[in-house]
Amino acid sequence: MIQTNATPTLDGLFRRILARQPDALALLDPLNKERITGQPPKRLTFAEADRAISALSAHFIEAGLPNNSVIAVQLPNTVEFMLTVLAAYRAGLVVASLPLLWRQAELTVALNRTGARAIVTASKIDGVNYADFAMNAAAEAFSIRHVCGFGTELPEGMISLDLALSAQSATTRPVTQDGRRAAMISFDVTADGFRAVPRTHLSLIAGGLALSLEADVPQGSTLMSAFAPSSFAGLTTSLVVWLLSGGTLSLHHPFDGDVLEQQINEHGCDILIVPAQLALRLGEIDLASRLPSLRDVIGLWRAPEQVASSPAWTSEHAVLTDVYLFGEAGLFSARRAADGAPAPIRPGPHGAPREVPGSSISGEILLTPGGTLALRGPMVTPSAYAPAPPPSDSLMAQPPRDFVDTDYAARLDSSTGAICITAPPSGIMAVGGYRFLSQDLQEWARRLGQGALLTALPDRLSGHRLAGRAQDNARAREALAELGLNPLMVEAFRDRASPV
Repeated sequence: MIQTNATPTLDGLFRRILARQPDALALLDPLNKERITGQPPKRLTFAEADRAISALSAHFIEAGLPNNSVIAVQLPNTVEFMLTVLAAYRAGLVVASLPLLWRQAELTVALNRTGARAIVTASKIDGVNYADFAMNAAAEAFSIRHVCGFGTELPEGMISLDLALSAQSATTRPVTQDGRRAAMISFDVTADGFRAVPRTHLSLIAGGLALSLEADVPQGSTLMSAFAPSSFAGLTTSLVVWLLSGGTLSLHHPFDGDVLEQQINEHGCDILIVPAQLALRLGEIDLASRLPSLRDVIGLWRAPEQVASSPAWTSEHAVLTDVYLFGEAGLFSARRAADGAPAPIRPGPHGAPREVPGSSISGEILLTPGGTLALRGPMVTPSAYAPAPPPSDSLMAQPPRDFVDTDYAARLDSSTGAICITAPPSGIMAVGGYRFLSQDLQEWARRLGQGALLTALPDRLSGHRLAGRAQDNARAREALAELGLNPLMVEAFRDRASPV
């Protein structure tokens, strides 16, 4: 049962499309899904997706998850991820999105920090047993009451969501469609440590709307998302942009280049959403003949300091939009002009789209007195990044801060007035979408005993890559795996015969 309200939610956006075009194609799985999860790919219309969402929502309600409780989700970029998120919203729940790189140590911290009542995962992803990770982490999180998953061979005690889908229960409960309610919790790392970053439906919609308008995504588009959906940027550029466009969302679990090209052509994709480095590689091929349906490419930069020095976009067949990502703090985007060079970014309000005078404001870019870039606007959650109050004898509360300092070093170009992002946050390492403190590397290396070394080396594509050395690399890998660390740290201790 839905109680209407003036402000939109993501489930509300889905229902509007459903009412208009129930038989239109909504969601398409990766073509190689059977290799990824062991399940065949799905093709769902909006009516079929609605039935699946309602069945999963009923399961969450019948499991005793109360309104506004947190449900953690660790799933690949498949149809099940989108269905689970929308089902959680229909049941009045908040989604905590967990990166696939996380293992037991990070999962346990996130579950305890958010007070999650349930966790959803898959039995296996790329041959790795994620069900066991979830069960082990849930055993250390006292708030978890419900562990469930998709796929076969689930461990004892884990509830099958495939059975819930087949049961088609009609259980509902009143849920107010209020966009000001919490919708998502993602996780970031700053110099002050690990942070849980909550966002409302309106914050997510604001991020998706700014990107959709800047990239000029047409209504009814077929979008291909090849970016992991477990972050604010990942969810916004896939789920939210899809719901705003009212078209079809095709999903690709990163990364298989041949399968991606096949999917784009078979599904007739107009829009491609990928990491920026991959987008630039695609720009070097003949898109007109290789990918004839493609008209727009949205490239996401996890290392935004690299945008200014990136090569020009040379394809005349498709237009590139650069999306600047600042961890979980926020994002902004800029469509490249005809010359293919990155568009200049200037401080102050930025509209959606930029080139239309008087357009709505999607956010604001600031330069702090400390020479760092800050963000302000409807998609930003300043309270999640608020600094600890300074020691003071005064009983007066500190005034709230309405912006987030990203800690990216930045300056103004004296000739153009454009912002130059010069360096990532100090003390924070990033390997692709995985961020961590540099001091954590030293801590984990110390646990391996004398002579062990774990370090981060600069990498043009991913920001950093990890390299490790120990007296016995095989035993080091086993020890880190037993500690529940993610595979980036474990595989840093490859044998010297293997490339680092």
